[in-house]
Amino acid sequence: MSVSDGPHTIGLWPVAAALMGNVVVTMFKFVAAFASGSSAMFNEAIHSVADTSNQLLLLIGLRRSRKKADEDFEYGYGLERFFWALLSACGVFFVGAGVTISHSIESLLKPHPIEIQSVVFVVLFISLVIESWTLFIALQSIQKRYPDVSWRERFALCDPSTLAVCLEDSVALIGVLIAAASIGLAYMTGNVLWDALGSLIIGLMLAGVATTLIIRNRSYLVGHSIPEDLKTEIIDFLESDPAIEKVIDFKSSILDIDVYRIKCEVEMTGSALLKALYKHNSLKNEYEEVHDDFEEFKKFCVAYSNRIPRLIGKHIDDLESRLMKEFPAVRHIDIEIN
Repeated sequence: MSVSDGPHTIGLWPVAAALMGNVVVTMFKFVAAFASGSSAMFNEAIHSVADTSNQLLLLIGLRRSRKKADEDFEYGYGLERFFWALLSACGVFFVGAGVTISHSIESLLKPHPIEIQSVVFVVLFISLVIESWTLFIALQSIQKRYPDVSWRERFALCDPSTLAVCLEDSVALIGVLIAAASIGLAYMTGNVLWDALGSLIIGLMLAGVATTLIIRNRSYLVGHSIPEDLKTEIIDFLESDPAIEKVIDFKSSILDIDVYRIKCEVEMTGSALLKALYKHNSLKNEYEEVHDDFEEFKKFCVAYSNRIPRLIGKHIDDLESRLMKEFPAVRHIDIEIN
């Protein structure tokens, strides 16, 4: 798995490219919709308006997630990207799918004639080209970031902003084909219900995409944990330390894309600590010095009890440092002694 890009830049280019493409597509679609009176074409235009607005929300989230940690948010603002992505997904559901489906039902109940013009198919072709370009950029970004896994795993791992671009552009491409087919069928059969039916199918697909994105972003906001394979690797790393007998509790949460916080409780091995404590000192010599003097023995016990907490603290600090070096995605670590 490649994680060469910083978390603050993940998803930025795919979203920006999709925004630029959708601004152009939206203008063309509205021209074609008003020229033809097509319900499917009008809903395609509304779809593009929703996509444009939603991508603006995604950009706001990506920008706000770049803010540095402060006293109010000590772990940073990485979760901002998921909050704004959730708003974007709700926009797809209520604006994109809601308006499209309601307009489609109205067209089914009260059919109105449509005028077939060549400009409609020209606009659909332009939309197909632009949407294909933005979808290619999003897919290329995901493949570059996760080169060694399957596409199913890539979609499971990628950030919600890039996933939103992929899903929305995929629906847009399918929607263009459906719109072209439904308008063509309406023209050939003289039945405008084909146009309304095509529009309804587009609306239902948007609702499906929106639901998927809402569920995905919700999981991050309520405390999505780290991937199971990474969790296993971290636990194995901790338990490979001579001083760690066992990890008895492990909790984690995501702070941003590929940025995690972990908290675990461990049982430490006394013999390993004792060995480290007397690495450069002879316990036997100390025993010879104090075994006949109770007052000196008490002083030894006090000194010994003071060394243990410092030794444990130093060992945990060293362990956390090595852990972050081995797993760069883990930025905040809390290790507690059971």
